[in-house]
This record gives sequence, C-alpha cells and structure tokens, in this order.
Amino acid sequence: MAGPVTVPPPPPGGPQGPTTQKTSEVISKFRTAKNFRLAKAEASVTSLDFDDSGEFVLAACDDDSIQLYNAKEGRHVKELLSQKYGVHLARFTHHSSSIIYASTKVDDGIRYLSTHDNQFLRYFKGHTDEVTSLTLCPSSDTFLSCSRDDTIRLWDLKSQSPQARLNLLTPYLAAYDPSATVIAIASAATHTILLYDLRNYDKPPFTTFDVRPYMSQQSIKSGKPDWTRLEFSNDGKSVLLGTNSAAGHLLLDAYDGTLRAHCVRSQQAMNLRTAPGSNEHRGQGSRGQGDVCFTSDGRFLIGGSGDNKDAIVWDTQGQVEIETKHLRPMCSLPGKSKTSVVEWNPRYNMCATADREVVFWVPDEHVGLRPP
Repeated sequence: MAGPVTVPPPPPGGPQGPTTQKTSEVISKFRTAKNFRLAKAEASVTSLDFDDSGEFVLAACDDDSIQLYNAKEGRHVKELLSQKYGVHLARFTHHSSSIIYASTKVDDGIRYLSTHDNQFLRYFKGHTDEVTSLTLCPSSDTFLSCSRDDTIRLWDLKSQSPQARLNLLTPYLAAYDPSATVIAIASAATHTILLYDLRNYDKPPFTTFDVRPYMSQQSIKSGKPDWTRLEFSNDGKSVLLGTNSAAGHLLLDAYDGTLRAHCVRSQQAMNLRTAPGSNEHRGQGSRGQGDVCFTSDGRFLIGGSGDNKDAIVWDTQGQVEIETKHLRPMCSLPGKSKTSVVEWNPRYNMCATADREVVFWVPDEHVGLRPP
C-alpha cells in the first residue's frame, strides 16, 4: 500500500463542483492511492457507501463481513461480522456510527446496527423475499427498500413498522432526487421508471419513463433483470440507470425521460455481477450494487470497464454519436484490480472502487502526500 493519503477538498466552483476545464483536468488524473485486500482471498465486495461527512466508507462483503475504512486517513478501522444473517447493501444513516443493511440469510429483514459496539438497534421486518435496494432519504431519517416480493416500503429509523407500502411489479431499484421530494422506482420487468411525489406516495406516479426503446433486444428477450443502479445527478437534471447490458448504461433526462446517451464501456463487458433481484446464486456473493456512479458535480460518470482492471470515465457533456446515441469513455484510470462496485465521496474529491479489494482514488498530485 502507498503511504499516508491527504484527501483533497472539493475543487473550486461551488457545491456543484469545479469549472468545466478544471474538472476535466482533475478527473483524468485520478490514480489509486490505497488498496485494501480482504482477509479472505475468495471474498468480494458487493456494496460501498460513504457517510455524510465523507470521512468513512463502508464495504459489505459476501463473506458476511462489513469493513469500515477511514477514507481521509486511508486506513482500515474495523471489521464487523454478520455471519448469522449475511449482509448486503450496507448504508450509513445520517449518523456515522450507525448503519442499515439487508439480510441475505435466515430472513429478508433489514437490520439497524451500531458500529460503535456492534449491537443491533432495531429490526425492520415485513419483506418476504430478497431486498434488492436500500436508499436513505437525503433530508431525514427515513429510507426506502425494494424487494422481490413486489413491494416498496418506506421506513423511519425510529419505528420497526413501515410508514408506507407500494405494490408494484418487480421494483428492483429506488432513488431519491436531490430535493428529497421525488422518488424514482425502476421496474425491470415492465421496462419503466416511475416517478412519485413523496408527499403523495399513495397516489399514482406523476410520470412514467418507458425505457424499452433504449434497451437491447437481447436484454428484453432474456427476461432477466440486468439493471444495477438508479441515481439522480446532484443538479437533478439527469437520471442514471446502470446496467449489465452490452449496450451500456443509460443516461436519461430527469424531466421527460428521453435518452441523452448510451454510456458504452471501453470493451465488451464480461463477468459482471448479477443484477439485484436475480435468482442466480442467491447468497453466493454474485450480487452487486452497480459499477457506475455520478461525480459530485453531475457531469462525469466513473465506472468499471467490464473485464480488465481499469476504471473508466464518461463526460456527459462530451460528443454523443448522433445515430446510436453512444457516448464513449473520455479516459481510463489505470488500476490493479477489477472495478465491480464504485462510489463517489460526497464531500471530497475522491472515490472508491472494489471487487476483491477496496481501492481509494484521488487526483494524482495528492497521492502519497503527508497531511500538513
């Protein structure tokens, strides 16, 4: 591993990020700063999450462990075990010392855990099949869960009973918009993304995006979900639908659902993680939260290249091919391990990727510098 790491603050340009030129220069110079191998050689990371402060990062692993890292200092903090219940989709609450995660064994409950003393604070029970998505509200202690039992449930951390329930066909993924007033729910079986007003969640969606025209025929005919991530950009103008499809990820307009670009990988994608909700290898560690995410300014996407060891970057303001709507990667970021899961730090100019190990990335000029 490299020496101590100074994590750079957000680049200039306000809360949405740096100026166009500066952002492009910085993002193309990202390099690996720290690599953390998992204790078990055969183990893999299935989800990553940064806390609100950007100081800590959480990795859920398919060996039933939760790894906690200090991203600012570049060190491993502790390991928490969930051998009885399994673990996936580990998420920080708005308090860095408490997390929620989905069970992969025994039942399909959601567990609320204190990382300080490794004690459960609450159990959220009700789902009768695998939980495929957990997303915390940006502005309150509520969160959404999607499940293969064809329900979405709205929970409050203070109560073990759901605050609301929606019945939908295969609601695999959910996301809050930055204002926390709209929720998007992706249904792979119906090839739609439904947008609800959170204040009127008991009413029908106020708009529905049909993404079937943007999907490959192979994906439609397979009948298997290959959607892996749903995310709004921080400016609220775009929606990212991460996929395992050879056609790449879908970048959609958040207002009308039109396709802005197919963000294609640099090579044919192979050996990708099973999408949420897939029947294959339940509890075997093949699941993942998606290998692509937005940067903080909403302009760039960072993701896995599919089969090699490089991460790749798309510039959403780059040149899109007119006929195919393909958007090619702007650059690759050379690494030493595969990128199966990726997460951007919400407070600092860095990101984390993972597969068999957890890797921290920062701009090149900051790698290896000692804290002042």
